[in-house]
Amino acid sequence: MTAALHLARPEHLDKLLTLVEAFHLEQGLETSAEHRRAGIEPLLQGIPYGAVYIIGPTRAPIGYIVVTFGWSVEFGGMDGFVDEIYIRPPVRGRGLASEVLIELPKTPAQAGIKALHLEVDRDNAQAQRLYQRARFEPRDRYMLMTKNL
Repeated sequence: MTAALHLARPEHLDKLLTLVEAFHLEQGLETSAEHRRAGIEPLLQGIPYGAVYIIGPTRAPIGYIVVTFGWSVEFGGMDGFVDEIYIRPPVRGRGLASEVLIELPKTPAQAGIKALHLEVDRDNAQAQRLYQRARFEPRDRYMLMTKNL
């Protein structure tokens, strides 16, 4: 099985929404179908704020990854944030997420992205090891903080 990445397009919306719903349920995120659609659909239609990649074959995806874009003075330009990454449970543990996280930065780097960030639960040691294998490093002086608007 391969973790080939394909830029998602509008015709992939229904398959992606099924995966997003599964991820949100697994994570205990209470989001409605409308909320999930509002978060994914514009990214498939070319909005310049991010991209969705299908992991595996587009007709039967095994997962997805969403990268959103921002600007960082500290990093000297555009940066990206891995907003969500999901691999279907039956195919986890085969190195697919590692492959995705190692392969993914090549495309944003070619587009001028200076840094790629992600967040991880402080208690999820397994995910932290995965991200560190993919060369993401903790920033000990920083903590992600959020204000809902």
